[in-house]
Amino acid sequence: MDWLNKIMWSWVLAVIGVAGIYFVGRKTIWGWLILCANEILWITYALITKQYGFIFSAIAYAAVYIKSFIHWRRDDAEGVTS
Repeated sequence: MDWLNKIMWSWVLAVIGVAGIYFVGRKTIWGWLILCANEILWITYALITKQYGFIFSAIAYAAVYIKSFIHWRRDDAEGVTS
């Protein structure tokens, strides 16, 4: 992978991550979906660049996103506000 491709990947992954955080802040399901999809892209990036440590971090982030989503939905169903 040449340096231009690496720069493109880093910008794309960063923009998608920020978009996901934005939508989570707006309390939409899209934020959680975007963030989980972004972790799939991180795994792809890790495999292409042979930086396998990113696979562990992507799985860890996805687990946190899923757990947080479940907690958020449960609070929402119970009418809990922050």
